[in-house]
Amino acid sequence: MSTMAVSQAGVGGMTKDERFVILASSLGTVFEWYDFYLYGSLASIIGAQFFSAYPPATRDIFALLAFAAGFLVRPFGAIVFGRIGDIVGRKYTFLVTILIMGLSTFIVGLLPNAATIGIAAPIILIALRLRAQGLALGGEYGGAATYVAEHAPNGKRGYYTSFIQTTATLGLFLSLLVILFTRSAIGEADFAAWGWRIPFLVSVLLLGISVWIRLRLNESPIFQKMKDEGKSSKAPLTEAFGNWQNGKLVLLALLGGVMGQGVVWYTGQFYALFFLQSILKVDGYTANLLIAWSLLLGTGFFIVFGMLSDKIGRKPIILGGCLIAALTFFPIFKMITSNANPALEKAIEQGQGRGGGRSRGLRRPVQPGRYPRLHRALRHRTRLPRPVVGQVFDDIGCGRFRREGDGQRQGSCLRERQGQQSCGSRRRAGRRLSEDRRRRHREDGASVRHLPSAVAATIGLLFILVIFVTMVYGPIAAMLVELFPTRIRYTSMSLPYHIGNGWFGGLLPATAFAIVASTGDIYAGLWYPVIFASITVVIGFLFLPETKDVDIKAT
Repeated sequence: MSTMAVSQAGVGGMTKDERFVILASSLGTVFEWYDFYLYGSLASIIGAQFFSAYPPATRDIFALLAFAAGFLVRPFGAIVFGRIGDIVGRKYTFLVTILIMGLSTFIVGLLPNAATIGIAAPIILIALRLRAQGLALGGEYGGAATYVAEHAPNGKRGYYTSFIQTTATLGLFLSLLVILFTRSAIGEADFAAWGWRIPFLVSVLLLGISVWIRLRLNESPIFQKMKDEGKSSKAPLTEAFGNWQNGKLVLLALLGGVMGQGVVWYTGQFYALFFLQSILKVDGYTANLLIAWSLLLGTGFFIVFGMLSDKIGRKPIILGGCLIAALTFFPIFKMITSNANPALEKAIEQGQGRGGGRSRGLRRPVQPGRYPRLHRALRHRTRLPRPVVGQVFDDIGCGRFRREGDGQRQGSCLRERQGQQSCGSRRRAGRRLSEDRRRRHREDGASVRHLPSAVAATIGLLFILVIFVTMVYGPIAAMLVELFPTRIRYTSMSLPYHIGNGWFGGLLPATAFAIVASTGDIYAGLWYPVIFASITVVIGFLFLPETKDVDIKAT
C-alpha cells in the first residue's frame, strides 16, 4: 500500500487502501478478542473443570479471578509492547501479540483438568492467563487503534477508529456463536465434560487467518515518516511517564475517561452474562443466546457514536454514557430479574427481613450464615420454578410454549431427547393439571402468554446495556490517540487504556459477585460500576480536554 494513496483520503470517502487497513486491523483484533473472551464466556464450566475441589459459589469466584488474572498484567503488556511499538513500529508489534495470544488459547484447549493432574491444572491455567493472554492483549489494542488512527484523515478519526471499537464486541459475539453451535451439536452434558475445549482449539484456525492478513499490512505512514526523519523516540517510557506534562495527561485519560468506560463496558456485557447464569440461574445456552441477540442489535452503534463524536466531541458522549449508566444500572438489572426469573425475585422479596425462619415457598429453613439472603435465594431454590426465559428456547421445538411449576419440568424437548417423557405425554400431563395448580401458576405471573414478552423484554434490557457500552467505548480510541504525540503515542495511550479496562473493568465480575456473596443482596455488586463511573464523570467534566480537533499528523 502506498503512502500517497493514504494521504489523499481526506478529500472524499475511504480509499481502497484505507478500507483494507481498517478491515485487516479489525479482523485481527476480532480474532484476538475471541480468544480472550472464550474464557469469560465459559467461566462457570471452567470453574467446574479446574476448581472442582471447592463448593460451586467458590468455584465461580475462583474462575472469575482466574479470568481477571489476565487483566491484571495487561498494563505491563501495554508497557512492554507499547515501548516496542514506539521504537520498532506498529505493524510488527501487534503481529507478535496475536501469535502469543492465539497459541496460548490453543494450549488451554489441550490442558488437562484438575481431576487429571490435580492442582497443577489451575496453576498452569492462571500462568497462561497471566503471561501469555494478558501480556499479549496489553500490546494488541494500542497497536491496532494507533495504526488505524494514523491512517485516518482529520475530522474522521472517530468514525475510522470506531470499527476497531466494534472488535471487542464482535469477538465476544463470535465466541458466543461458536459456543452455542458446539453446545447444540454435541449436547449440554458432553459440552460440559469435554466439548468446551472445541472453541479453544478452533482458535488456531482464526490465528492462521489473522497472521496472513497482518503480514500484508505496511507500516503506519505517520510513524514511518517520523522514523525516516530520525525523530522517533529512543526512550518512550521515560518520555511518556517521566515528565509531568505527559504524565498528567495519562492520569486524566485514566481517571476522567477510561476508568468509567471500563466498568460500564464490563457491566453491560460480562457481568450481565454472569448475572444471568450464576445469580438468576438462567441456563448457559439461553444466557449466551440472550447476550448474543443484544450484541447483534447493538454493535452498529459503536460506529454511530464514533461518527457523532467527530461532530460534537468525544467528551460529551463518553461522559454522558457513564452518567446515564450510573443512574440506571440498578433499575435495569432489577427489571432483568423480573423478566428472566420472577420466581427468584419473589422469593427474595419474601425472604428479606425475615431473620432465620422459614421462607415461604422454600422447602428447608434458612440457616444463619455469612450471606443469609443469598443463601435463601440461590442455595435453597429446590421448589422454585425454572427461569422463565429459559423455557421459551427449550419449548420452541415442541411447537408451543409451556411453563413449569413447583420445580417440575413440563415442556423441555431437550430432556425428551435424553429419554424422558415425549412431547405428547407431557401435553397430556399438562392438561391434567388441577385447577388449583393452574391458579397458582397464574398468580406466580408465569403464564404461557407472558413467556415471549419476557424474552423480548430481557433482550431489550440487555440491548440498553449494550447501548451504554457503545456510547463510552465508540469514541475512546480516537480520544486516546489524540491526547498524545506520535513519538510516544503507542506507549502513552496503552497504559491508561489497560489499567482502566484491565484493572477497573476486568476485576469487576469477580469483585461484584464477591460483594453479592458477602451482602446477600444480588444487586449490591452494581455499586462497583456506579461509583467508578460517577468518579469518571466528575473528573472528566472538570479536567479532561476535548480532542476532536487535534491534528495528530502535526504532533
